[in-house]
Amino acid sequence: MINIFNGILASTNPLDHIVEHAIRIGTHEVPFLTNHKLMILVVAVLMIVIFCLASRQRSMVPTGLRNVVETVCCFIREDIARPALGEDTDRFVKYLWTTFFFILFCNLVGMIPTGGILYLISGGYLVNMGGTATSNIWVTGALAVTAFFMIHISGIAKQGIVLYVKNFIPNVPWPLMLPMYILELLAAFVKPFALAIRLFANMLAGHAVLGALVGLILMFQSYTVGGVTVLMCALLSLLELFVAFLQAYVFTFLVALFIGAAIHPEH
Repeated sequence: MINIFNGILASTNPLDHIVEHAIRIGTHEVPFLTNHKLMILVVAVLMIVIFCLASRQRSMVPTGLRNVVETVCCFIREDIARPALGEDTDRFVKYLWTTFFFILFCNLVGMIPTGGILYLISGGYLVNMGGTATSNIWVTGALAVTAFFMIHISGIAKQGIVLYVKNFIPNVPWPLMLPMYILELLAAFVKPFALAIRLFANMLAGHAVLGALVGLILMFQSYTVGGVTVLMCALLSLLELFVAFLQAYVFTFLVALFIGAAIHPEH
């Protein structure tokens, strides 16, 4: 057991527990399945189970799990979606709910050291079984690409392609029309790219710092340093918990704003 525990801590790279790895069962790699893909599947199953359980309650006054879910959903609808989308809120709120909860669940599940726990329990048989999916740029990039198409397809569906292109920029003198169109076209691609980078970088940075702090225990091999490091990791984990909610909120809030700007150019 000591050798197994040392195997977990032996990595000198603080990013080793963050980057994507192929899942191994014993000495065999599972084809086409990585730890981040597995976490996405776990999150999908969790969301289905939790929301199905919450929806089973039929009383007029929500309690327990249903009360928590409804409170968050009402907050997203009334404080995030409605100010940006107005009368079109109900058309897009389901997408915003799904986006928020998917990011939040990925962030929260990633805080649980699933890989290390399963590695210890299985005696080193199950390897790379956990991780934070939103610390993978491909995952956040897929979310951003989905938001990109949602924004512009919604704008075209609302206004028609001719009017949407016409309203792509505000009224400006004709000599500025071409450079403004170029800038707005670039901004259309930069916005989802910024969404992907913001979520990816924030989730990656927190786990990287935690990995570096744990590495100090091996470096100094001191009870004092170990005690201080554990305390700092605990405090940083609380900050990570706040960031998990914050980043889900920021991503959803900005997507709602971008959709609102696409379907309501007059605002």
